[in-house]
Amino acid sequence: MAKKRTIRTIPQQRTPVREQEPAERVKNFSEVSRGYGQKDALVESERCLLCPDQPCVRGCPVGIDIPGFIEKIGQKDFHGAYDVIAATNLLPAVCGRVCPQESQCEGVCIVGQTLEPVAIGRLERFVGDRAIAEGWTSVPYIEHNDFRVGIVGSGPAGMACAADMAKAGCDVTVYEAFHQAGGVLKYGIPDFRLPNDVVDAEIRNLSKLGVKFECNTLVGRLFTIEQMVDEMGFQAVFIGTGAGYPAMLGIPGDSLNGVLSANELLTRCNLMRAKEFPNYDTPLSIGRRVAVVGAGNTAMDAMRVCLRLGAEKVYCIYRRSRAECPARSEEVHHAEEEGVEFHWLTNPVEILGDGKGNVRGMRCVRMELGEPDDSGRRRPVVVAGSEHEIDVDLVVFAIGTNANPIMGQTSKLKLDKRGYIDTDADLATSVAGVFAGGDIVTGAATVIEAMGAGRTAARSMKAYLGLRDAAATYVGDSAGGAGRCFGIDSRESNFVRVRVA
Repeated sequence: MAKKRTIRTIPQQRTPVREQEPAERVKNFSEVSRGYGQKDALVESERCLLCPDQPCVRGCPVGIDIPGFIEKIGQKDFHGAYDVIAATNLLPAVCGRVCPQESQCEGVCIVGQTLEPVAIGRLERFVGDRAIAEGWTSVPYIEHNDFRVGIVGSGPAGMACAADMAKAGCDVTVYEAFHQAGGVLKYGIPDFRLPNDVVDAEIRNLSKLGVKFECNTLVGRLFTIEQMVDEMGFQAVFIGTGAGYPAMLGIPGDSLNGVLSANELLTRCNLMRAKEFPNYDTPLSIGRRVAVVGAGNTAMDAMRVCLRLGAEKVYCIYRRSRAECPARSEEVHHAEEEGVEFHWLTNPVEILGDGKGNVRGMRCVRMELGEPDDSGRRRPVVVAGSEHEIDVDLVVFAIGTNANPIMGQTSKLKLDKRGYIDTDADLATSVAGVFAGGDIVTGAATVIEAMGAGRTAARSMKAYLGLRDAAATYVGDSAGGAGRCFGIDSRESNFVRVRVA
């Protein structure tokens, strides 16, 4: 029997990960983190206490059996570790790279109360990369049925829902507006954080489940949600289109040439391959001096992309302090290493033009932190007489996104006051048979939270279709078989749809 692990007996230091040197990586789009090798993963797996309470599992939005897969790594059963993860998450190589583990699973790790937490994300990435390299898949036996399910959007929410519905035996078709599947994983995250070939490999695993992808298909323009249900023969529909409509500050000068959103910048660079111009015919003019307004992960991506595209100077403009910065600490650290200049407690009030319609600078004011606002963060307050100018020729807004209005404009879906799709606790919308989840319901969130929403919607869709959910456990009444018919719990009862000619 293996000896019980304690804080004193496990390796005390978190296993470091190899990275490209800042001076080198700022010249290329190759991945910054090199990930764990087998030796690194084995050492780090020894730091997990395999505690029975498992707070890390509760901290994961999709409930991955984290101690289970880490224990398999320690046993050198890497395929077994992949099978444990794949039971709830088909995108381990993606989530291991981009999920904010420090505020989810690692944030509640018992080891982290005394030492640095177990590097759960790095271990998940190790397993995911091993699976891609060796061609592992997790395709269960599927008993097919006659139900057709339509998924709108091929981002993390749509992919998670599609996987669960395909496993339930449904004929699943995913519609994607862009020319490649992957959603925000493809258009919003640069290769140096999430390589495209990793996303493509994970999508291929979905195809092996029988999921079909239809790209260049803008639902709401080619056909509506109602048409999917009434005319196209889909018995259930899931909307996971995300919230990619960029927010702007609305200050004077924000319509000048040289002002754009981070979404446009990243989509042109990542999905449309502007970084390889003229080999790809998408131009993207990057200024000599660039200001990015905002300090979330998207802002960090935008700043680091601009450096790689040749900007001489890149500034981060954020109206709060570093302590309130919403980006992952790892991303801020990497941006600092690469030469981004941070202007904390600074807020833009006007974009300045050169008289020819182009940006020449930005007028800003200093801020100080006052009392907490509704978000719990201290409210920034303008410091009197602190106006100053920054010399820039490109301004990028990375201050959040809104729901794309196309769904609300072309369907009868009920929306909330912010314009997002309104759902109940089961993620059902106001249109029968139509469900929604992810950023289009909650606003901007994380990849793994979107996947959790996709899986929640899939459970609701299976219940709506009357399909037995293999992941659900039904416990009979304790009163001697009451509520049973022929020994079967009444909650297991199914129904048959009858179509009247």
